[in-house]
Amino acid sequence: MTRPLLLDRLFGPDWPNLATPQQVAAIESIPLTDRLAALNTYDALRIGAAHDPDAPAIRLLPNADPADTPVTLSHREFLAGVTQTANALHQLGVRSTDTVSFLLPLVPQAFMTLFGAEAAGIANPVNPLLEPYQLAEILRAARTKVLVTLGPVPGSDIWDKVQRIREDLPELSAIVVVGAQGVVTTAPSDAGLARPAGQPVPVFDFDALIAAQAADRLVSGRTIAADDTAAYFHTGGTTGTPKLVRHTHLNQVTQAWVIGLMLHIDPGESVLYGLPLFHVGGALTQALAFLSNGAHLVVVSAAGWRNPNAVRSVWKLVQQYRPVNMVGVPTVLVAALTIPVNDADLSSLKRAAGGGAAIPVAVARTYSESMGLPVLEVYGMTETASVHTISYMDRPIRLGSVGHPVPYAKVRVVKIDADGRYQGDCATNEIGVVAMAGPGVFSGYLSEEHNRSAFVESGWVNSGDLGRLDEEGYLWITGRAKDLVIRGGHNIDPQPIEEILFSHPAVELAAMVGRPDAYAGELPVAYVQLKAGALAQPEDLIDYVRERTPERAAVPVAVHLISPMPLTGVGKVFKPALRLDAARRVAQALIGSLELGGGQAQVDASTHPLHGSLITVRLSNVPAALHAEVERAVQEALGPLTLHHELAWA
Repeated sequence: MTRPLLLDRLFGPDWPNLATPQQVAAIESIPLTDRLAALNTYDALRIGAAHDPDAPAIRLLPNADPADTPVTLSHREFLAGVTQTANALHQLGVRSTDTVSFLLPLVPQAFMTLFGAEAAGIANPVNPLLEPYQLAEILRAARTKVLVTLGPVPGSDIWDKVQRIREDLPELSAIVVVGAQGVVTTAPSDAGLARPAGQPVPVFDFDALIAAQAADRLVSGRTIAADDTAAYFHTGGTTGTPKLVRHTHLNQVTQAWVIGLMLHIDPGESVLYGLPLFHVGGALTQALAFLSNGAHLVVVSAAGWRNPNAVRSVWKLVQQYRPVNMVGVPTVLVAALTIPVNDADLSSLKRAAGGGAAIPVAVARTYSESMGLPVLEVYGMTETASVHTISYMDRPIRLGSVGHPVPYAKVRVVKIDADGRYQGDCATNEIGVVAMAGPGVFSGYLSEEHNRSAFVESGWVNSGDLGRLDEEGYLWITGRAKDLVIRGGHNIDPQPIEEILFSHPAVELAAMVGRPDAYAGELPVAYVQLKAGALAQPEDLIDYVRERTPERAAVPVAVHLISPMPLTGVGKVFKPALRLDAARRVAQALIGSLELGGGQAQVDASTHPLHGSLITVRLSNVPAALHAEVERAVQEALGPLTLHHELAWA
């Protein structure tokens, strides 16, 4: 019988039961590096491919249509492509400490580039939707030596962006183009030749370049160590000094092992794939985990879930490709529930799993109660190589909790001072800052300036999130200690937007916070205090920001004029009060149209010792005959939000 986990040398034929801490401790009693069958991503992919080399590894659908004829690569073909890509990069001069950045949609060459770059040097997947100046900053910070990018393809502006920034990358020695018709300037045979000073950066055709390479071995002869740097992932918002997370090969293989174990990934199974590769959830939690465990990715389109047809076709795709795990960020899980199942056969699904932002309890309840799928909510960050805690299948699932640390991972809730210094651990159910440690946790950012407050203690990364651990060790995320607004998994730094608002002649004080949203998790909203005697309309201030920021997702969806602005004792804007006000406004809007039979509803938002924040709906003068109906309506209106709420009757 085949071992259930290809990346584990010690497991027997059955999945281990992880119902108790003692059973987890038994697994952890063996060092992880002794347990793992691979200590680098290239070997992990080789193990996955060896199970059934002719089985599919990647199926790319042209337009997320179940009737599409997919572009299919077997595990044998995909591993050969990864090997050829690594060899081509080696020929271009890439060594173990050199960076290969890429700007690609979800085409097969993107997956080859990610793992081929890790086998040759250091991969740096970058969001191609960013503005040119942002791309240039990230590529310079990563010291990009080779850039792999999409050519001039209709409907894409990636190539145009590359033309605008290529001269701003001093260490760039080659550009490799997918879809290179009409732009290639260099023959594959010239790869690796010294470029005379002052000559343009050579441009190569990706497919032609790798076709000339060996497919059965790494010509570099490199032995990839567990602690070698595998990749740099950008995090921390899309403005300001680029913050690049360093992942070792062990960080990434640990994630693949963890996900294989916790989701019971079997060789041959499929997963609907639509996350970008610059997202650790897409690159590691899905791509590396499923491929290295012998499973395959059904890539819903080159645009992933951003293709509108992908969500519209989701249940038909489940019927066609029979995934076992419904895996996605909350926005995808939420949107899927708006699509009628009709007569689609969903019997292959055993569970749903998601993270990147909080899953609304009402959404999780719908999956579990209406569709019979337990929802495993996950929690982690780029700095932990993605998933660090999860709801265990072998334990009771507490909706709203992100479960327990995965095996070999550790979580604490701690007190820190204003400078980020550790002041002690929190008591059970006491809210504090979530800190994490374990083999998935990174060793630091590429730039030392970002490392000063990255760790609360050695090895314990500061998540920037607030949470609590209950009596049974379940972790509950209750809020955010850092200012980032997370809009559908997109990190937005409020400071640049606040600076734009401050530049308006009528604005005295400005602050931006996240407003709860059932679909995106959060939406940016701004609070403005005008100067004495000044006049400005919210709509005008929104237009003012829109005209001055290239980051469209960061434009506030609303501006609220308030006076006075809540301030701390030292004169800083007190953002927790603004977040509560934003939550109150959302809740008020959601229940504002409910029929109360002449009664009234007052909405309050307050801090809460267990939940972090709480919405209270106080109902008065509602006829007794309508109580049950009104209570149900309020629950339906507020249920999609991740905020906790309660009703109070007067």
